[in-house]
Amino acid sequence: MDETLGRHVNARFERLAQRVRDELAAAGLPVVAPGLDRGLAAGAEVRVSAWNQHFGEEPEVVVSWLVSPRLRGRAVADVQRYQEVTPAIRQSGEAQAAMAAAVIAILSAAGYTARDHGNEYAPFDVLVLAGPDLRTPPAWADLEEAPDRTEGEPAR
Repeated sequence: MDETLGRHVNARFERLAQRVRDELAAAGLPVVAPGLDRGLAAGAEVRVSAWNQHFGEEPEVVVSWLVSPRLRGRAVADVQRYQEVTPAIRQSGEAQAAMAAAVIAILSAAGYTARDHGNEYAPFDVLVLAGPDLRTPPAWADLEEAPDRTEGEPAR
């Protein structure tokens, strides 16, 4: 792939990821700042995943829900130590499943195409396939940012 084309494609997906962050924040969800150490992070982590470019595919915008570092650490330790499901594992999994469904509902209401990722190694990840037309301002935009309405058209 041409390096210039690769940067253009990645920039397009980075823009989509930023728009997804904005929509989730507008809905009141905590959004993990890009680059924040995962040991400190909790909330919606929106990232561009480029692992599939090795197979000639485009990058993906993926949303993961990060439970608190403390619960996450306990659940990971329990998985490594025990054969059965512990309360920490159950709570972490249920929280991630519920938040994946919420993220899909929020993004769908905002005009995005989002679904379960289908990744068996990250079963609660959400894949964002597309967003609304860039010319359409988000529902949370200031009225001054919205396009001019025609004469006689009711205000939103």
